[in-house]
Amino acid sequence: MEDNKKQTKTKRKTRQNKREEKSIFKKSNLKIIPLGGLLEIGKNITVIEYEDDIILVDCGLGFPEDDMLGVDLVIPDITYLEKNKDKIRGLVITHGHEDHIGGIPYLLKQINVPIYATRLTAGLISNKLEEHNLLRSTRLKEVKQGQTITLGCMKVEFIRITHSIPDACALAITTPVGTIVHTGDFKIDYTPIDGEIIDLGRLAAIGNKGVLALMSDSTNAERKGYTMSESTVGDILDKLFVNCIKRIVVATFSSNVHRVQQIVNSAVKYKRKIAVCGRSMCNMIETARKLGYIKVPDNVFIDIDMIKSYPDDSLVIITTGSQGEPMSALTRMAAGEHKKVQITPNDLIIISANPIPGNEKYISKVIDDLMTIGAEVIYNALQDIHVSGHACQEEQKLMLTLIKPKYFIPVHGEFRQLIAHAETAKTLGISHENIFITENGKVLELNEEEAKFTGHVQSGNVLVDGLGVGDVGNIVLKDRQKLSQDGLIIVVITMDSRNGKIVAGPDVISRGFVYVRESENLMEEIKRLLREELGKCEEKHITDWATLKLVVREELGDYIYKKTKRQPMLIPIIMEV
Repeated sequence: MEDNKKQTKTKRKTRQNKREEKSIFKKSNLKIIPLGGLLEIGKNITVIEYEDDIILVDCGLGFPEDDMLGVDLVIPDITYLEKNKDKIRGLVITHGHEDHIGGIPYLLKQINVPIYATRLTAGLISNKLEEHNLLRSTRLKEVKQGQTITLGCMKVEFIRITHSIPDACALAITTPVGTIVHTGDFKIDYTPIDGEIIDLGRLAAIGNKGVLALMSDSTNAERKGYTMSESTVGDILDKLFVNCIKRIVVATFSSNVHRVQQIVNSAVKYKRKIAVCGRSMCNMIETARKLGYIKVPDNVFIDIDMIKSYPDDSLVIITTGSQGEPMSALTRMAAGEHKKVQITPNDLIIISANPIPGNEKYISKVIDDLMTIGAEVIYNALQDIHVSGHACQEEQKLMLTLIKPKYFIPVHGEFRQLIAHAETAKTLGISHENIFITENGKVLELNEEEAKFTGHVQSGNVLVDGLGVGDVGNIVLKDRQKLSQDGLIIVVITMDSRNGKIVAGPDVISRGFVYVRESENLMEEIKRLLREELGKCEEKHITDWATLKLVVREELGDYIYKKTKRQPMLIPIIMEV
């Protein structure tokens, strides 16, 4: 009996030791936390976290919505990163577009992390850092497509892909629980301008080894078929250039290096000089030429100040403003306000871009203004003068088929685009339970056995207005909206500091509410009402500033709404003498 008891105790102890040994070697979960780029276009930044190591993928910016009055840029909230800055091993960049690199200077002002990027991307980042006086203090490290780097307990391989800018990469991130593939922005272009074809072989090899999760670009997930090759735009440009006796002005995205190369090719072919207009376009072309990503013979580019020295039929002007941005070069040309370029009926304007959703009305106005001057305007509704840099459904299917992920996470898109990408994945046999549509700030934890959402971290928008970062919030935006809709009324009252009696005023100042000269009766009625209400307060010996201001706001607000059905911002000012 005693022997049996001893054996039982020994077995229990052995099982306990095994459980303890298993718990010691049990792996932690990998966390994937997007801080931007989900349920929106732009502002891309993703946290890959395992225990005490964090890798950041991209750090972009977004552009303000219509209701963000006066705001210049939108950057991600990095509060979570500031709290965990000691864990951050590096920032890896997929490519050099603003929505992937534009937020880097603002991140570096809070957290100094090493940055890993390919040559052109690093060059564009350097320009930004120099503008913000951060270049000397930043550890910017150049990597090559095909290279693998080690960051803490994780490894990152940069895989060549095709997009609308050279040196774009997908990322294969090897973690202790499995490999994560992040496509970045991509399309599958078999005839790219620079000849650098997407490395499908390497993607397939990684897929064959086993991939835990795929994070894939969803921008064009609603579009069936394939995205056309960038090289098709060159054929259209050649047709527009041939036998053209007009001056040619081409507007496109400054970041679309391949498109600029094709414009250069057509200009050289038809013996035209090229002038560049727009600060961002000048910076991009200068950097790309210096690094060898735009190839052009000597003496083709001329200064914009020299354009009057050349006949129209030997000139091309490459400009910004393809989205009709209010202060862009093309918009100022269309309005006749550009200092260097005056549009005439002898101009052919080529707008080589599709309107970003929300910008349609701006670009339509620019087209109308250009046509009113008499210029000939070619845009995408008339010619296939633009192709996307993002994959459509058939290319997304190929990526999913090559990678063969256990879990699928559609990224870089609004909700409807993420849903469409998820539906595409389902057609390829990925189960609903293994597809995760996430959002900014949502924590997805995963390992070899399971994946699940486990909470939220702080995320959101930080607004940049001039030199101010984060000092414009919801309250300020609401005030700006109110001012823009109904205007402002300032009431100035002067009180005797000894007895609290009103000795002057009320004076009423209106801005953006009514034109005073045409509304003298209304303004006099406002003054009469205020004198009556302030007189009542005086009789009751009410001298408290807060109470007086409240009376002015309530009584005047009610009166103005009854008379005008408007609700201007009311600001009472009390001065003591």
